[in-house]
Amino acid sequence: MPALAPRHRGRRAITEINMVPFIDVMLVLLIIFMVTAPLIVPSQVELPSVGQAARQPERFVQVIIERDGRLRLRDSARSGTGDDPVALAELPTRVKALQAGDGSTPPDAVPVIISGDKRVAYEQVMQVMDALQRAGVARVGLAVQADATRR
Repeated sequence: MPALAPRHRGRRAITEINMVPFIDVMLVLLIIFMVTAPLIVPSQVELPSVGQAARQPERFVQVIIERDGRLRLRDSARSGTGDDPVALAELPTRVKALQAGDGSTPPDAVPVIISGDKRVAYEQVMQVMDALQRAGVARVGLAVQADATRR
């Protein structure tokens, strides 16, 4: 009888990952994206528009944020006296005192307008708004200067 050689000597275990199914899936996904990409409509961002009041309030308190971050207060009832420098910590109490004024108008009827230099950080404007909101100032608005070149 002839001698039989063991069959398992010539076979080795496959230790590599089969990449063919992975490549097939990637090609199918590529085709799906290539077909659907032209059908997707580019989104457009709706920017808020700036409304203009019918008339300017008779009396208001203006908080001015300068380029270097310093704050100044201006009361429209006191003309010609200039702007008062103020720190962020004392801003709410000073604004409430200016709103109270001489007592002829209720403090909630006097709006606060925040004006900032165009190069001032947005964070500084938000800090001023937050300080006023925490103090309970009801009417706070932002002064916006219309850009004549944009139409």
